[in-house]
Amino acid sequence: MVRPFVLPVLLLNVAFWGTSCADKTDEAAQFFLRGNVQLQKREYKEAIRFYTEALDKKPDFADAYNNRGLAKFRNDDREGALADYTRAIEADADFGAAYLNRADVLMETGDAAGSLADLQRIEKEYKDSTFYQTRLGDAYVRLNNTSQAQAAYDRALQLDPANVEALTNRGALYFSQKAYNEARLDITSALRINPKQDAALNNQSLLLAREKKYDEALEYVERALSVRPAQPYYLNNKGYLLLMLNRREAALPFIQESIRIDPANAWAHRSLGIYHLQGNKAKEALTEFRQAEKLDATVEQLYYYLGLAESGTGNKTGACEAWKRGELAGDELARKAYSDQCK
Repeated sequence: MVRPFVLPVLLLNVAFWGTSCADKTDEAAQFFLRGNVQLQKREYKEAIRFYTEALDKKPDFADAYNNRGLAKFRNDDREGALADYTRAIEADADFGAAYLNRADVLMETGDAAGSLADLQRIEKEYKDSTFYQTRLGDAYVRLNNTSQAQAAYDRALQLDPANVEALTNRGALYFSQKAYNEARLDITSALRINPKQDAALNNQSLLLAREKKYDEALEYVERALSVRPAQPYYLNNKGYLLLMLNRREAALPFIQESIRIDPANAWAHRSLGIYHLQGNKAKEALTEFRQAEKLDATVEQLYYYLGLAESGTGNKTGACEAWKRGELAGDELARKAYSDQCK
């Protein structure tokens, strides 16, 4: 398999107008409303400019900080967004939407514990929100708390059975637990509701790849890439599928681009190792597999391929040790290789 299912990005919360703005000066309020118009038009730089004007007039304008954070987030300024959400919370310690938005940015920047803390801070207010429960599930997934993640996704779907993100992410959780039938049901449901959900399209390709339906899997990952062309895991997945289809040279640019975008993508390093193995370059393959192991030792079938590379360099002892580790991790290919060549 190529890569654990990818989770889609959820929409962040924007404040348009409400009682929290009632005491703002008229001038600051007018700039705020102009910023909202630009935000809706996806003119993020203009939105940021108007929100900044509003904040110049009223420095404690929590809604303006929150919405400027959203505009910065959508303009690929994660650090700026995080700073603005924090200032919104400093201005209004009970600003639930700002906590929810900051939780998203913390999740994207790798601070799952911080994200969970923000989500727990607003649990009483948001516990009956399907989107809140989905984000809560995502945080628990990244913290390897599968039981809590399962409960959150289940609750999200009780609240809204058509929540595509929750279906996609619960499918990912099922897949990680090797509950493939349940994963397939959730991903199929997600795509029925939204055929352009890129994470669900990618995840469907992984289900098909597991069944060795590589041509069909390739069609799905290409559809995912048509939505998010620079998503590094989708790029790697396409490269992997091309390798499985014996289109080795066509695969290489996608794998290399995946690593360029995300050098810590262990799955792409594994794919590059497979590329070298197919070219009878065991030494180069070994380098990539060891890099993948360093980044994420849970990468599927990694120790099977690592054993092949060790064997290719003449290190039978190293090969058997790698396959044994793979067997202990539940890798059937590694188990078979160990049984055939090491006993």
